[in-house]
Amino acid sequence: MRTSTVISVLSTIALASAQSDAPVVSSNPLGASYFAVLPVKEGSTLRATVSAASGANGKGVEFAISVSGLPTEGGPFMYHIHEKPVPADGNCTGTGAHLDPYKRGEEPPCNPATKEKCQTGDLSGKYGKINGTTYSATYNDPYSATDPKNPAYFGNLSIVFHLANKTRIGCANFSAAANGIPTASSGFALPTGAHHNATLSISTSATGTGSPDSGATEPSSTPPSPSAPLATGGATRMALNAGAVVAGAAALMML
Repeated sequence: MRTSTVISVLSTIALASAQSDAPVVSSNPLGASYFAVLPVKEGSTLRATVSAASGANGKGVEFAISVSGLPTEGGPFMYHIHEKPVPADGNCTGTGAHLDPYKRGEEPPCNPATKEKCQTGDLSGKYGKINGTTYSATYNDPYSATDPKNPAYFGNLSIVFHLANKTRIGCANFSAAANGIPTASSGFALPTGAHHNATLSISTSATGTGSPDSGATEPSSTPPSPSAPLATGGATRMALNAGAVVAGAAALMML
């Protein structure tokens, strides 16, 4: 009994010592830009684009999120950067857990008042979950990286959308936007037996609007334009990222 207690205490201490706050990233390469587009899935109305570019002076990453066609039930919805890309079979289960280079873990839940103590990939935890069927937001996350040498780099990883019960309902890989807008690259849920990996049949008649939780902007029926927050980062980056978002939005409207 005493031995097991000692082992438990030592394990807790070891885990705590392995954890650390996420540092502010201030060395992101100027002009680096990435884009993720959820693919069209039969029977689903879910559409989403995520634009991400180095922040002004290389500090953090400017994200622009646009989502539509979420189900009328099952929220508030969450979205995260995951630690692996979407595999070739499109199974969102293959993306693994949240990007968490500083070993924070999922519990206790992220407190948006102390974002540096949250998992790097927990974007909705830091900037607000989604309530409603549409959502748009722009923000700078100072703890994300477009520098491949940084542990918080996500350019070769994925974005995953979840129901409140952690069911994965859509996912897509990030791709570099330097050579144009990447096409929707994979991402759908397959049955695995675990509740957070279950498939979901999303109603094709979902309508209406909603608002995000604290920390994010009001949703809009039109995707956001991140050109304003990116304006100080240089003409090349601004033109690239703004063009990517506009073209991506146009592609969504045609679906």
